[in-house]
Amino acid sequence: MRPSSPPTVPTVAVIILTWNGKELTLDCLRSFASVKTPNLRILVVDNGSTDDTVAAVRALGDGRVTIIENGANLGFAAGNNAGIRRALDHGDHGDHGADFILLLNNDTVVDPPFVDQLLAAMALESDIGIAGPKIYYSKPPDRIWFAGGEVSLWRGTARHIGIRETDRGQYDAARDVDYVSGCALFARREVFDRVGMLDAGYRAYFEDADLCARAERAGFRVRYVPTARVWHRISASTGGQLSRRKIARKLISARRFFAAHAKPYHWITIPLFFGLDVVRIGLLVLTGRVRDADPGSPYPTS
Repeated sequence: MRPSSPPTVPTVAVIILTWNGKELTLDCLRSFASVKTPNLRILVVDNGSTDDTVAAVRALGDGRVTIIENGANLGFAAGNNAGIRRALDHGDHGDHGADFILLLNNDTVVDPPFVDQLLAAMALESDIGIAGPKIYYSKPPDRIWFAGGEVSLWRGTARHIGIRETDRGQYDAARDVDYVSGCALFARREVFDRVGMLDAGYRAYFEDADLCARAERAGFRVRYVPTARVWHRISASTGGQLSRRKIARKLISARRFFAAHAKPYHWITIPLFFGLDVVRIGLLVLTGRVRDADPGSPYPTS
């Protein structure tokens, strides 16, 4: 009898998109020092930074890191797509390319075992195509930013489950969800092979929900994995959680998303709830709870 072949260790490509976020990006990369997942490589995709981000990343001297310079700010979707294509096309050593893609915001730091936890969830059932971790605010670090995503086609809304709640274990059960955040989105290569890249038609926001919706239509499941953990400096790159620019982009992207995925009968109720949301936002503006983003803010993140 011939000895059986050793199990193949999957290759994971982490895509970190940057635009003038040098210190955030360096903190994110440093958090990977304790990530011991084998066959992990990191592609820092730079959208034309002018703050020496590329030089600073090179100076880290991490052999797992490859830099892709887009030369211009392509935005969130197109910028990430450049990294995804590179990761899928070939590996650093001429192999077939990545088995798994992790899209990760540069304004995050990660828990050392989080990639292994996501891989373990994928290994349980082959029809899980996309998975995402529990994501916390960086301050306070026990406050939840994302514990799975829920879409209501009737209301024309998408929401982060658990947002702003203190973590008391209430979202510690793994489960299927409508979407996971592009802040930390883990996907099989087969998802991109079958449904394509992120839709660059979105100016910002909803790219993640759109990819998950297309994956679900193709027969994949989307899974929330709470044992995997990430901390997010929420909106550090967009000048505040309630900036006018962020609200405008979200509304435009929401219209595009529901135009693509809602059925004709959903439009009986969507205009009503959309109108109520506009009123809610107007009240936030009037009460001073919405502010303009910093004019030097980087690319829009999910």
